[in-house]
Amino acid sequence: MLSVILPASNEEAYIGPCLTALFASHPVPGGAEVVVVANGCRDATATRARAMAGAAKAAGWGFQVLERAEGGKPGALNAGDGAANGTMRAYLDADVIVSPPVMAQLATALELDRPRYAGATPRIPPADSALTRAYARFRQRLPFAQSIAPGFGLFAVNAKGRTRGRDFPALISDDTFVRLQFAPEERVQVSGLYDWPMVEGFAALTRVRRRQDAGVAEIARLYPGLLAREGKAPSTRAGWPVWRRKTRWGLRPMPPCRWR
Repeated sequence: MLSVILPASNEEAYIGPCLTALFASHPVPGGAEVVVVANGCRDATATRARAMAGAAKAAGWGFQVLERAEGGKPGALNAGDGAANGTMRAYLDADVIVSPPVMAQLATALELDRPRYAGATPRIPPADSALTRAYARFRQRLPFAQSIAPGFGLFAVNAKGRTRGRDFPALISDDTFVRLQFAPEERVQVSGLYDWPMVEGFAALTRVRRRQDAGVAEIARLYPGLLAREGKAPSTRAGWPVWRRKTRWGLRPMPPCRWR
């Protein structure tokens, strides 16, 4: 079975469309379930998620909604993992829209008796502002975005891959941390598309970019050598657009990782 862990903090505007797309998926080999973890919400995220129970049942999906008073994505991921029943796990952001083939393709890609990390093919939907559209074009040219299974917004691991750690650590960039537990040859990208939206406006884009940079710096500081598993040359500021200039387990022994 494939368990989809879906952390959602104040995502009332996105959780319905996200789940609707998930339940429209092609049949998943071995079955599928979704565990929504509403963490630190001050809105109707949990209520809107529970309203999708009928759609989940009609689609043949297992369905749980957990509520945590505490915020923080790593805690939500760990809570979802603890409640999940599947041996394969996918981790999905609440603002992502998957196309129908994605989940079945991921489950098929993960059906092997050795560690594997799988991702789908990201697509950035058209943005409202010219600035965000320009940044989206730039971001898609980055080496990371063009690598196999970049993992932002959606990634999955099989049972063998999950033996490499325990709980998600309290890191900014949980997706990068998990991805780098796998060597490049252990990662696979399926052809199914998923929409990964970008925030609008210069201030919001700058905040996101700084957080991405901080996430990478945090991993480099806490897990020396881990970034060398990326298998690509690091990006530099040289290729950044003009508007941006004006104003994102390892080769050496790693400390124990608590990723369940």
